[in-house]
Amino acid sequence: MFRSMLVRSSASAKQAVIRRSFSSGSVPERKVAILGAAGGIGQPLALLMKLNPLVSSLSLYDIANTPGVAADVGHINTRSEVVGYMGDDNLAKALEGADLVIIPAGVPRKPGMTRDDLFNINAGIVKNLCTAIAKYCPHALINMISNPVNSTVPIAAEIFKKAGMYDEKKLFGVTTLDVVRARTFYAGKANVPVAEVNVPVIGGHAGVTILPLFSQATPQANLSSDILTALTKRTQDGGTEVVEAKAGKGSATLSMAYAGALFADACLKGLNGVPDVIECSYVQSTITELPFFASKVRLGKNGVEEVLDLGPLSDFEKEGLEALKPELKSSIEKGVKFANQ
Repeated sequence: MFRSMLVRSSASAKQAVIRRSFSSGSVPERKVAILGAAGGIGQPLALLMKLNPLVSSLSLYDIANTPGVAADVGHINTRSEVVGYMGDDNLAKALEGADLVIIPAGVPRKPGMTRDDLFNINAGIVKNLCTAIAKYCPHALINMISNPVNSTVPIAAEIFKKAGMYDEKKLFGVTTLDVVRARTFYAGKANVPVAEVNVPVIGGHAGVTILPLFSQATPQANLSSDILTALTKRTQDGGTEVVEAKAGKGSATLSMAYAGALFADACLKGLNGVPDVIECSYVQSTITELPFFASKVRLGKNGVEEVLDLGPLSDFEKEGLEALKPELKSSIEKGVKFANQ
């Protein structure tokens, strides 16, 4: 339903979506909290979640400027009520009763910044927010957007373990933007309608750890190995492509907000009992020797209902899988070490 809101353009389709968004009698009450809602990702994400008819209460939190964002978004004539919370003193109110917490908080990547630079700032922010989540809404699903996701998800897991509140089924690293890019780039080369394309993306959520499985793409196209190699590289470097194109004025905020909204919608559908909701996400996993790994997961009322195996890989993808493991392992260990300092 939500995806159709984003892609349909006819007047009749729009009217149908609007009518559905107000027929909320059979839809459960769901509170969604966005932490970092006044930022570059947070604001468009708040807009997109306000458009989602599955959301009844939208809680927007940031260290500054949230009341203005909430007032702006709150004027949109859809189902959810919006409240903006600002500063440490109001974090508890923002979180209490949340079914889903989305975390885009932190600084974006700027030209010349390494992922270590990002880590040094964002790791502490994530640690503090997860400490509060464990206290005020420990049973909520957590969608981690704050980069570097390969490390921030393990940080969150450690913080929840310390609080005695860790449920591995409810912690997700949002890797949907990698899937969105892979679909877009593949559709362009395969000359097929992008709305019909699906491409699983496994591994992690940074550079070489991102591994699109074009051998499993649907619809299948007969693309050369050179094209598939180039598509893989472009998917891995998608964030850098946007950072450079914005020439120091921002990062992939709009496409990330879109991807974050798609994944949040899938989580809400799972919570509401919609069957066979399958998305790629970076979760605690045993399908490789690494403790966290992105792959297809089945979403349900408890969060992760099933981590699906990788399926058949091409020789190129098998090489990519082995190549990404040391980098991903290092990022996971870095997160765990930081959380336990």
